[in-house]
Amino acid sequence: MVVEPMVANGSIPAVEEEEEVEEGEIPGDPVPSPVAEDGGAEGGRRPTHPLEHSWTFWFDNPTGKSKQVAWGSSIRPVHTFSTVEDFWGLYNNIHHPSKLTIGSDFHCFKYGIEPKWEDPICSNGGKWTISCSRGKVDTWWLYTLLAMIGEQFDQSDEICGAVVNVRAKQEKISIWTKNGLNEAAQMSIGRQWKGFLDFNDSIGFILHDDAKKHDRFAKSRYQV
Repeated sequence: MVVEPMVANGSIPAVEEEEEVEEGEIPGDPVPSPVAEDGGAEGGRRPTHPLEHSWTFWFDNPTGKSKQVAWGSSIRPVHTFSTVEDFWGLYNNIHHPSKLTIGSDFHCFKYGIEPKWEDPICSNGGKWTISCSRGKVDTWWLYTLLAMIGEQFDQSDEICGAVVNVRAKQEKISIWTKNGLNEAAQMSIGRQWKGFLDFNDSIGFILHDDAKKHDRFAKSRYQV
């Protein structure tokens, strides 16, 4: 499925302003609806366009990370979506990466998968990472999301999700995968991702096990 952009012409749900929304928090009911309200006089309902998978946005609050807590304990799910309309309704009403606080991590993972090394689906995987400037991060993050939730990768079943890391010097976007030792699948994902972003520099794939052992000094297992 190709997820097309949707303009704010009344088809995107409006945000109620009854209460202040914190950074990283997404307004509305966290449970996605299979149909959307038409809003017509007769109270009709219009069909939506379901995605192949449901996806969950997660936010890692930099304030929480500054405290002496276990890694991953500050990550919280903020909303799950399962239709094209629900995605655009969320995306158009949340802060984009360039507007997030330095130190924030914003994730989008398949429903049921937590963005943690310890998750059983992620534990044997790894990640491709692209570094980018703040001027490009919003566009590249959106293109990554559209390719991912629209199942545009030939090896889409290998993908767990993606994360954007907002840092002072530069942003990083990573795609997490399931089976890090499946070289053919990982190389396919890396090449296609570069193509979707029109990115010409080399990128590396690091196994989660190597990252846990060597931290910043972990070496790339694959490069494209």
